[in-house]
Amino acid sequence: SNNYLGLTVHPKVKQAAIKAIKKYGTSCTGSRFLSGSLVLHEEVEEKFAKFIKKEKAILFTTGHHVNLGVIQALVGRGEVVITDKLDHASIIDGCMIAEYYGAEMARFRHNNMQDLERVLQKYEDKPKLIVVDGVFSMEGDICNLPEIINLARKYNARVMVDDAHALGVLGENGRGTAEHFGFEKETDLIMVTASKSLASIGGFIAGDEDVIDYIKHFARSLIFTAALPPAQVAAISAALDVIQEEPERRERLWEITNRMLKEFKELGFNTRNSQTPIIPILVGGGLQRVFSFWRELYDEGVFTSPVLPPAVPEGEELIRTSYMAIHTDEQLDFILEKFAKVGRKFGLIPGSGVPKGKVIKLKEKRKISKLLKKTMKISAKK
Repeated sequence: SNNYLGLTVHPKVKQAAIKAIKKYGTSCTGSRFLSGSLVLHEEVEEKFAKFIKKEKAILFTTGHHVNLGVIQALVGRGEVVITDKLDHASIIDGCMIAEYYGAEMARFRHNNMQDLERVLQKYEDKPKLIVVDGVFSMEGDICNLPEIINLARKYNARVMVDDAHALGVLGENGRGTAEHFGFEKETDLIMVTASKSLASIGGFIAGDEDVIDYIKHFARSLIFTAALPPAQVAAISAALDVIQEEPERRERLWEITNRMLKEFKELGFNTRNSQTPIIPILVGGGLQRVFSFWRELYDEGVFTSPVLPPAVPEGEELIRTSYMAIHTDEQLDFILEKFAKVGRKFGLIPGSGVPKGKVIKLKEKRKISKLLKKTMKISAKK
């Protein structure tokens, strides 16, 4: 799942949520402008802004609401919002709302900086906001933020990065894509969902204080939505603490990621351009084929997600795998073994099967283990 650091089951995070319910109840029953702003909300906004190294942040009820509200609030008539063609659906939805109010939307080919420059040149005389995913949620690759920033400077555009899948994962301290590339000051707005590494639900937008204050009073998805319940806010706050207190979780996540990318490739699977714990396995061949592949894996004991059009182009259907810091080596061995079995059956990897290595060794170990257990039972009876 997207529980990259495994914090949904962390004792501190669970305890914080329980404590918040005991003190505040289960819901605020109103928007942030009515009965929905607790001390908890304001404290976690300050904590997040400090962590992400921005002046101010606002907490929305969902990450989807952030993209709807921020884009609609900032981009108006005579202005342009520019997106990567593989940006998340919530970004596209936000652009469509902005279009309703008179803005223009333009898209560039995925991570293609020449095409981005073509779009920027076309709208050179208009105010522009570039909105990109930091980590692309299906492909697992990372946006070319340094070049995006350079082009934004050249053509007088602002940059907003959706770090839903990057927070807690990328960067030395887990601050995401901007930290990963060393462009934190140059990135105007950073958006984050709390439903991945932060083990809750909700979404932040962080940036300069005057911009955040403006968004606060013009983002309709913030103004007209009930505030995030206390337990979820407390969970976010605790998760932010754990991210900073336990960097070994991120180190383990990258150890797992590097291993799985390497071994899937050695087996012969196409993992696209993945660079992160999101590792897609290209299946192709239409809906029936990818669903059949998914079901075979499920029956073998491996839970994955089938990804279909319009999330991917027709003919490029894939199985999305994503990894958590709490996966064990034994679980990873099991995953590779089952993928090899199903992959051979579907002709995705060579028929000779698994190359010599860990997966075959694992099968041998299991046979030996079963024999040992049998021997021990016989000895015990005697």
